[in-house]
Amino acid sequence: MGCLLSLSNPLRQFFFPLVFFVFFSPVNGKDNLTPPSFTPINGDLYHSSGLLMEEISNLVHRHPDKFTMETIETGNQGYKAEVTVVTYCRNRKEIDDRSKFRILLSFGQHGRELITSELALRVLSVLSEEQFLPNMDPISLNSTLDKLVIKVVPMENLNGRKLVEAGELCERRNGRGVDLNRNWSVDWGKKEKDYDPYEENPGTAPFSEPETQIMRKLSISFDPHIWVNVHSGMEALFMPYDHRNTTPDGLPSQQMRRLLEELNHLHCQDRCMIGSGGGSVGYLAHGTATDYMYDVVRVPMAFTFEIYGDGTASSKDCFKMFNPIDLTTFNRVLNDWSAAFFTIFKMGPQQLQKKHSKPSTTNSEKWVSIDEYLDGYLMERRNRYGKKVEVLEFGMQEIRTYFRLFMLSSILLLFMFCSRISKSKCSRPIVAVMPI
Repeated sequence: MGCLLSLSNPLRQFFFPLVFFVFFSPVNGKDNLTPPSFTPINGDLYHSSGLLMEEISNLVHRHPDKFTMETIETGNQGYKAEVTVVTYCRNRKEIDDRSKFRILLSFGQHGRELITSELALRVLSVLSEEQFLPNMDPISLNSTLDKLVIKVVPMENLNGRKLVEAGELCERRNGRGVDLNRNWSVDWGKKEKDYDPYEENPGTAPFSEPETQIMRKLSISFDPHIWVNVHSGMEALFMPYDHRNTTPDGLPSQQMRRLLEELNHLHCQDRCMIGSGGGSVGYLAHGTATDYMYDVVRVPMAFTFEIYGDGTASSKDCFKMFNPIDLTTFNRVLNDWSAAFFTIFKMGPQQLQKKHSKPSTTNSEKWVSIDEYLDGYLMERRNRYGKKVEVLEFGMQEIRTYFRLFMLSSILLLFMFCSRISKSKCSRPIVAVMPI
């Protein structure tokens, strides 16, 4: 550059534009000096992941009579994850009352869907009575909430969310590139013709990811009556199934559809899509959380909600596609869908005919392994008693081992018994009966 400065004016007038073109020319048709073609995260509307979880933590500490909060950590192969769970019960002493109606809500399963975690914060704020929804009768609300225990996962995919905050605005997967909503065991690993590993990488095996391991154990130990997995990208109210284009048969399907139709009318102005995820979206999804909750955990009402989508946004403008970018729309989405959840809190038990028992399991239904039940039990005890459960956990591991040995020896004995009976029958002499 020093040599250029020593050139005469005519030469300088030629070389300076040339240097500018070489160093600052457009790349792939885009001028580096123009604003990027995507919408950045609006920091005036959205919390960072750290600030959002801090605000939730402060909310819980201000209302210890209603809330508890626990952070569950696990990991494998050098990858660690944590999931925070907030539990609401109007009378904290009744938090373990199994006669209460149990609801499990998960937000932020995909990192780029920031609006879902903001909705979690709004729902918790209304439950704390620090915020109020318009046209809501406090007396009726309190009567409804007396019967419930609600667990809220505000940000299931914290590691993926951090990647989004670092600039990867289209990232939906977790911290090592696995889509958490393809990592569950029901129809896991099947790939459609349009499979995109960036969007749908299911992992190396069902429950290979720490986040889904935590959520599986939580769902088994809590045993909810209603499950809602909250996403964004469109406006829809989905019920099972995601991996096929049909809904379940019989009364459970009718109950779910009735509730969704009511929500659509009251809070979505009848514009939300309703039906099975696989039959409504236009593609099948395999290994999803909602299908697992319905088929394996036997949750009577299992839903996936899509709370916002901008169909006019470019496919590369992910923040705008999945999240409101102006204050008016932001508040409308949070108010409408918060009200929808409180309608669920009221109508869910009614749709299930106020019976808190879950459907009985038949031989044709899928079984949950003993490992899953024991793991769920241990997680519940560990969360409640901390390190005191280590001895119990060791004992449970021993029980698992002895149980497997017992089952194996029983099968072998049964096989030997049947073999001996079979041989004894074959060794008997055949006596011919002659006619007289």
